[in-house]
Amino acid sequence: MAAVIELQEVSKVFEAEDVRTRALNDVSFSVASGEFVAITGPSGCGKSTLLSILGLLDTPTSGTYRLRDTPVAAMSSRDRARIRSAQIGFVFQSFNLLGNLTVSQNVELPLRYRGIDPGERKRRVQEALDRVEISNRARHFPAQLSGGQQQRVAVARAVAGSPTLLLADEPTGNLDSANGEAVMAMLVELHRAGSTICMVTHDSGCAARASRVIRMRDGAIEEDGQRTAVELLTTAAVPAGDQRVEA
Repeated sequence: MAAVIELQEVSKVFEAEDVRTRALNDVSFSVASGEFVAITGPSGCGKSTLLSILGLLDTPTSGTYRLRDTPVAAMSSRDRARIRSAQIGFVFQSFNLLGNLTVSQNVELPLRYRGIDPGERKRRVQEALDRVEISNRARHFPAQLSGGQQQRVAVARAVAGSPTLLLADEPTGNLDSANGEAVMAMLVELHRAGSTICMVTHDSGCAARASRVIRMRDGAIEEDGQRTAVELLTTAAVPAGDQRVEA
């Protein structure tokens, strides 16, 4: 299966005055099309920095990153923004919805930036809202929705553009266990439909729903393992939020 992500010896160093912090240390791995990868580890292990690099929000200090066989690590910020808009969808812990826009307008906004024509935008928005079962709230504003409903809208916004890669940053972090489980069920369903997903999470119950778990410590990969079909079936009933990995 073709690789969507290929990282080779990626490192990230932050420098502030006399302090030098190595957030990532020679990280190498690839993600095939259609994989669902959970990235876990204690706070400060580098997983959020890694997600920022995967999402082209930051660049590595050294190493190579190829997205669909295109070298992107050294691209200009403008080129990275263009590829990010066209190929990457984001689901954030804090939802990041615009309060003055309706549900449908929030989902439509990234499509406007991409210059997609109005008729196609309308079709994609409706399809995305139907997919996450929130179309009955299309004219509501974020403040009129529960946390779980807002995260459904965030997922719809992420998938409306048919991204090559879906990145989720602690997608259940601000939700109760019931809503967290509903969001995880959506991500699992998107994976089964063929989406490539990388998710950062502290929650071992969420990580157990992924087909592959990468554990990080001190800026490096400590463990990288595929989950078997039996393991996935066994953990499918574990509600998100019931277990926590080391924090």
